[in-house]
Amino acid sequence: MGIDLGSAASIADPAGYFRPWLLDGDVHWSDAQRGWAMVGHEAVAEAFRDDDTLSADRITVLERVAVDRPDEFRLVVDLLSGWMIFRDPPAHTRLRVPVRSAFTSRRAADLTAMVETIVEAAFDAMASGAVDGALDLTEHVARPVPALVIGALLGVDPGERPQLQQWSDDLATIVFSLSPHATPPAGAMRAAAAFRDFFGRQVDRARQSQDDSLVARIAALDDTFSADELVGMCTMLLFAGHETTTSLIQNMAATLLERPDLAERLRADDALVDTAVDEFLRVQGPARTMVRKVAVDHDRSGVTMRAGQNVFLSIAAANHDERIFDDPAAIELARDPNPHLSFGWGLHHCLGAPLARIEAAAVLRTLLRRHPKLRSVGSVPALTGATMGFHRGSVRLQSI
Repeated sequence: MGIDLGSAASIADPAGYFRPWLLDGDVHWSDAQRGWAMVGHEAVAEAFRDDDTLSADRITVLERVAVDRPDEFRLVVDLLSGWMIFRDPPAHTRLRVPVRSAFTSRRAADLTAMVETIVEAAFDAMASGAVDGALDLTEHVARPVPALVIGALLGVDPGERPQLQQWSDDLATIVFSLSPHATPPAGAMRAAAAFRDFFGRQVDRARQSQDDSLVARIAALDDTFSADELVGMCTMLLFAGHETTTSLIQNMAATLLERPDLAERLRADDALVDTAVDEFLRVQGPARTMVRKVAVDHDRSGVTMRAGQNVFLSIAAANHDERIFDDPAAIELARDPNPHLSFGWGLHHCLGAPLARIEAAAVLRTLLRRHPKLRSVGSVPALTGATMGFHRGSVRLQSI
């Protein structure tokens, strides 16, 4: 049986599953994914930096998908055309530059107080929403906190978060699909239409108010960007700013419920929290696989890749490469250095990485402080997802 990046074994035990494949080479053909699976850390990092022979463009694929979809699917294509993560240079660079300054480490650090305030309020809501002593961390913390933080940066009313969350969930069916041709389009089409109308109004309002929100900054770019690109930028920031961080928070909490010894060590040494966040990102980071397309025929890692073939960059495998990480199956809270690839690398490194780290650390510290004993209500939902790793269902803990 060939390598399968979405198999249950690769999700449950990435170190064990990927080890023989890593020992056998950095790149393998996957019948399951119908493309090349890139697993070695060095190979995946190099691929992230390569915009000459590998393409990140998914718009061309969606254009082909649109041929067999209802006319409304065009809205999905237009919306995602404004997402820099789905574009190659020079379009990628053109879309990235306007928002890069908003997500520097210094700018993110300035937002720490706001993040901590939102996190405290979320834990208050979780406590008041307890049912028979059960606290729903997914519903009250993991989902709302990242959405409220990025919403505040975008100037979005907090009361609009639940609707935006639903639209993001619907759009995710296409964004995270390894097979968009086989993905039912209805949810994504509804979401694209809703986002176009919502952020279209936000951009118009921001032009009038001239505030300091990210939407206002984006609205000021209308001389060089189309209306669809402006709305696409806003949607990508909202989507990227909370979907992956929500999964990170949920994954961290689930791990601590399963491993109380890790929680006790973090309580004993708060200085470990920052390195622990990166270790959780390495071991169970939200991003498991990124998709590329071979742009030109070339040889790589001992195989010949042909133009048009799919390449799947397995972040999960690279993050468990024992040539880079000692004892990759172990969770080492003090692991340093920790060159995991959960935020991408090079040209496609995640702009929101500093903010995601701050949010995750704030949630982790608050969880440990306000809940000196962590116990799960029922079993912890299983980790799932070929492209995004997340615990399907609510992570719930006992109120102690």
